[in-house]
Amino acid sequence: MAAPFPHHLFVTLSIILSVLACSIVSNAQLSPNFYAKTCPNLQAIVLSAMKQAVTKEPRMGASILRLFFHDCFVNGCDGSILLDDTSTFTGEKSAGPNQNSARGFEVIDSIKSNVEAACNATVSCADILALAARDGVVQLGGPSWTVGLGRRDARTASQTAANNQIPSPFSDLSTLTSRFAAKGLNARDLTALSGAHTIGQAQCQFFRNRVYNETNIDANFATSRKANCPSTGGNANLSPLETLTPARFDNNYYRDLVAKRGLLHSDQVLFNGGSQDALVRSYSANSVSFFSDFAAAMVKMGNISPLTGTSGEIRKNCRVVN
Repeated sequence: MAAPFPHHLFVTLSIILSVLACSIVSNAQLSPNFYAKTCPNLQAIVLSAMKQAVTKEPRMGASILRLFFHDCFVNGCDGSILLDDTSTFTGEKSAGPNQNSARGFEVIDSIKSNVEAACNATVSCADILALAARDGVVQLGGPSWTVGLGRRDARTASQTAANNQIPSPFSDLSTLTSRFAAKGLNARDLTALSGAHTIGQAQCQFFRNRVYNETNIDANFATSRKANCPSTGGNANLSPLETLTPARFDNNYYRDLVAKRGLLHSDQVLFNGGSQDALVRSYSANSVSFFSDFAAAMVKMGNISPLTGTSGEIRKNCRVVN
């Protein structure tokens, strides 16, 4: 019979493991309780505003989620996407992936002013965006997750990085995989995070080639999308990214992919005889595993190189550096 494991060794091991866990978390230096004393009502303020915004326009949940994604993929989750261009500064709003498509800035402004009224010069725009992205998903029926806080706001932005690092809707699987890997996100994270396309809409210019020229597409679906996306013109015409429940956060995006009804090239490549087919099939049949993986991947994405401590600043107005 095996000897019992000595209690003192077990206690020591527990302590070592908990220290390791703490060091991994503090490495990112984000904590869900970061504002517990300095701005205790923060989460309630953000939630209330997001409820209002999404009730008024369900698409806003998707728009804010996309803003967060585009923020995190350019020099980390630092609120850089929120900075307006000025005569002496070119930011990320005018970059290809954001120009005339990134939206929801007014919602973030409105939340920021409510937060400033409650606890001025305390909470970063980067943290407000991280919370708002989560709350928008929850309002549309999606999963929740614990948002680590303590990010600070960048004093600069990079149009070049936005143009080069945000994945394109025309990307193949290999490009998507490497773009995500560069940010510390694996192929499973990529496939789970792509499920954000269960909500929101895309402009005709981003799916025209897919519905007119690609062959791995359901013919009836292609015909229905052409109705609102002429072969020339109508670039900004919108179509929902998912066909079944476009205003509800669920796993129907993956059912669309299995049925060859992915709207963007970068959607359908996840189910096209490649490495992610099995996972897409699994998510299409099991929303619990999709929700769980999506939430975990959102936490990972939210941890991409945040500014912490004395780096950056706490912007007073999300659109301009102090």
